[in-house]
Amino acid sequence: MTIRKTTTDDLAEVLRIYADAREYMRESGNPSQWGDSRPTRETVEHDIACGASYVCEISGEITAVFYFNIERDPTYEQIDGAWLNDEPCGVVHRIAKRRDAKGAGAFCLNWCYERCRNLKLDTHRDNAAMLKLLAKLGFTYCGVISIRDGEERVAFQKVD
Repeated sequence: MTIRKTTTDDLAEVLRIYADAREYMRESGNPSQWGDSRPTRETVEHDIACGASYVCEISGEITAVFYFNIERDPTYEQIDGAWLNDEPCGVVHRIAKRRDAKGAGAFCLNWCYERCRNLKLDTHRDNAAMLKLLAKLGFTYCGVISIRDGEERVAFQKVD
């Protein structure tokens, strides 16, 4: 598996992966995290334009996509709980993979962690697959945050 920055030429395949992820979430009891339309095409285009969108490839074929950047995420400023630290951190958002891409989610998160040993992310409390992956990879539950639309997400952090 390899990771590279997403390009505009990848947009159609990335949108297909997100559509498949939304369907999988609905089927597995998590219908509201991304609903029927998130992330939007505009969000994905913005992620690509700002250089924070990445794809994971196996044999040249895109199998996963995610947002990764080292930044201060405003949605992480308020938490019902406590972060492990308040140091500069990497954030991961909008991670999705093809259903047949075994191990791609772990590969992507480990790649992010190799680049920033202080990593934060959040997910919906009904996202059983992500919650299981985060536990397997040693992420620590830190509390609950509210995203821009007011919905709650459970927040995690992994540090050295």
